[in-house]
Amino acid sequence: MSDKILIVDDEPEIADLIELYLKNENFAVYKFYTAKEALDCAQNTDIDLAVLDIMLPDISGYTLCRKIRERSSCPIIMLTAKDGETDKITGLTLGADDYVTKPFRPLELVARVKAQLRRYKKYNSPRKENDSDNILSYLDIELNTKTHECKLAGTPLNLTPTEFSILEILLRQKGSVVSAEELFREIWKDEYYTKNNTITVHVRHLREKLNDSAENPKYIKTVWGVGYKIEKQK
Repeated sequence: MSDKILIVDDEPEIADLIELYLKNENFAVYKFYTAKEALDCAQNTDIDLAVLDIMLPDISGYTLCRKIRERSSCPIIMLTAKDGETDKITGLTLGADDYVTKPFRPLELVARVKAQLRRYKKYNSPRKENDSDNILSYLDIELNTKTHECKLAGTPLNLTPTEFSILEILLRQKGSVVSAEELFREIWKDEYYTKNNTITVHVRHLREKLNDSAENPKYIKTVWGVGYKIEKQK
């Protein structure tokens, strides 16, 4: 069955172009020019990924992102015509997984869509029962990669797939510094890496859920100018 992709952009030529490229990749596309129609679709269809324009005339893309995130953990990619980091960070804060700045290359967007779907499917696919590498731990963090559960001092944490992936990578590479670029490429399997705040924002949210801080880290240490690191236990 084809993955179901929701697209909303009030510029028909952009929405139509995205639809054309995604249909050429055999995705099932649900295209809308208004947020209200897109929201109705999202509430009645089990979509696999959403591509949302931020600047919409009826409901903002931010609001649409938040409402979709309330009922679904599917990947969300925001489209923005602005270069300002504030707009991008706002989308990530509300639950978006990635963003693409207009004007964009259609093939780049297709690559982002595929990368997000691969990550999402990996996150939601059960591991084999005999996988001895299911449990990753550090101090009072316990990560179960088979059930995709994370606990802090025995209390379950509600992590997004991206946050879970970042924590898993850092736990598997304890003692080593992992750069933002490495995290980006490992999670999204994406050749279109550019220096931006995507990883920084996700790490900040992860720290908040772990009751951690960048200034006095207990779990995730920032190695300035290099990346992030979880120390090996002595």
